[in-house]
Amino acid sequence: MGNSKSGALSKDLLEDLKSNTKYSEAELCTWYQCFLKECPGGKISKEQFEGIYASFFPNANPSAYARHVFRSFDTNADGTLDFKEYIVALHLTSGGKTLQKLEWAFALYDVDGNGTISKNEIQEIVKSIFNMIPEEDQKRLPEDEDTPEKRSEKIWDFFGKKDNDKIAEGEFIQGVMDNKDILRLIQYDEPQKIKDKLKEKRQ
Repeated sequence: MGNSKSGALSKDLLEDLKSNTKYSEAELCTWYQCFLKECPGGKISKEQFEGIYASFFPNANPSAYARHVFRSFDTNADGTLDFKEYIVALHLTSGGKTLQKLEWAFALYDVDGNGTISKNEIQEIVKSIFNMIPEEDQKRLPEDEDTPEKRSEKIWDFFGKKDNDKIAEGEFIQGVMDNKDILRLIQYDEPQKIKDKLKEKRQ
């Protein structure tokens, strides 16, 4: 991203983001100014992204989850997020249509990017989600999902898979759309704190 665009969003990018996210032109321009203030080079590194998550979750260990979220949004795999990737990330993690969110969730769980999800990948993401939940809250979870292993097993059993099977994207999306309980199990709902911080930045 060159300095020529340092002050304003290009018209094409603005139109693209307006039609693909819930944000208005004014909001996008405000986000852009905030983005450039924090990342003058026009890119967020993985470390900066982890730092943002760490500030949202001071009582947890969000680094593994943040790394997976970063990977799922770094669509060109260059190790940074540009403004478009960043806004799409915000849109999908704080709102977004169900189908878009599930496509993103599939990308999050497809750790090696091979187009299917294995049981090990489910376990890896669920474990990173558990690191985000304060220990006190973990104690209040239902008994059959109060550890990463139990929760992973519950998800895998729902899809009726053997240990070495794989889940394809269409099957994953359909399964989750058909069962709200699985949607709850596969995602990490950001606490109100994140939503408040996002609102703060928008103003």
